[in-house]
Amino acid sequence: MKFIIQRDRLIAGVQDVMKAISSRTVIPILTGMKIDAKQHGITLTGSDSDISIESYIPAEEDGAVHVEQIEEGTIVLHAKYFPDIVRKLPEKTVSIEVDSNLKVTIKSGKAEFNLNGQDAEEYPHLPKLETENSFEMPIDLLKSMIKQTVFAVSTMETRPILTGVNLKLASNVLTFTATDSHRLSKREVPVTDATMEIQQVVVPGKSLNELYKILDDSEETVEISVTNNQILFRTKHLNFLSRLLDGNYPETSRLIPEQSKTKIQVKTKELLSTIDRASLLAKEERNNVVRLSTQGDSVIEISSNSPEVGNVVEEIIVEDIQGEELKISFSSKYMIDALKAIEYDEVIIEFTGAMRPFIIRPLNENSILQLILPVRTY
Repeated sequence: MKFIIQRDRLIAGVQDVMKAISSRTVIPILTGMKIDAKQHGITLTGSDSDISIESYIPAEEDGAVHVEQIEEGTIVLHAKYFPDIVRKLPEKTVSIEVDSNLKVTIKSGKAEFNLNGQDAEEYPHLPKLETENSFEMPIDLLKSMIKQTVFAVSTMETRPILTGVNLKLASNVLTFTATDSHRLSKREVPVTDATMEIQQVVVPGKSLNELYKILDDSEETVEISVTNNQILFRTKHLNFLSRLLDGNYPETSRLIPEQSKTKIQVKTKELLSTIDRASLLAKEERNNVVRLSTQGDSVIEISSNSPEVGNVVEEIIVEDIQGEELKISFSSKYMIDALKAIEYDEVIIEFTGAMRPFIIRPLNENSILQLILPVRTY
């Protein structure tokens, strides 16, 4: 195997696949990175058996040559050393050559590294997904769906299914739902060209966090396909494959209250910064409790009280309050996370009493929903 490649393209590809490589893997060869050279381009692969990432660098694209003098072959290189070597090479191009004894020579300018490679035959084959059962969506939309839901997954391994985000595709609407049983985030988007339905698949939150970091905003769409235990996200230069979580995701729709007793319309940023300030004195308690109480029809009071530390009270003039008077306590962290995820200027918060879950939605927008369970203090 042999090829000469533009260093910046190689660095970008290496950085992408490194996100799937773990030093703590059961299969020793997975601590390495697989490089596959074909006449049409180079494919880099990294995997920790939960997530697998393939990054493709075409030999030529839009008239620019990225890889030349390709002699086909494949090798696995030690991922602990290879990325650092590539990053520190002196010139704009890198030549990589492998001899019959799996000895790898990496040259750039006057620098030359010799590494021991591993036989790529030993590298596990990634499952090939059939893409008939797939749909496409814009990358920026997928990223916003991830951002608006993934923070609410559970970090507790006691109920593994809750550490993932539930995906459902029905009647051309894609729904992401995440919950840790104290809060819930849900986002729906219409998907126009989907000819398929997905009853429910649960993607690990960790996988979606990595996917969010790796998806390139300069590319337009991502193709998503699902089989019984894997999900594939595919763009022009990237295959991102994740295992799915086993088990049944809880039925969350019955958690969402049908009607409300108190409604508050408020500017998102103002509420967010007020709760953020109130939480400064609520750090001692295990769930950073702050209180909200309505004062008449246009003012709410946000307060927090820690007996040893002190207390804080702040009033906000809101756009509108309807319904019954209310006093409620909740975790400031959950509320801050929820408000940050809603990228709209104003929100409606609907309460059904001090002990029932309340929901937060953007004004005039039902596709995003955040639900939080209150804390008993009153």
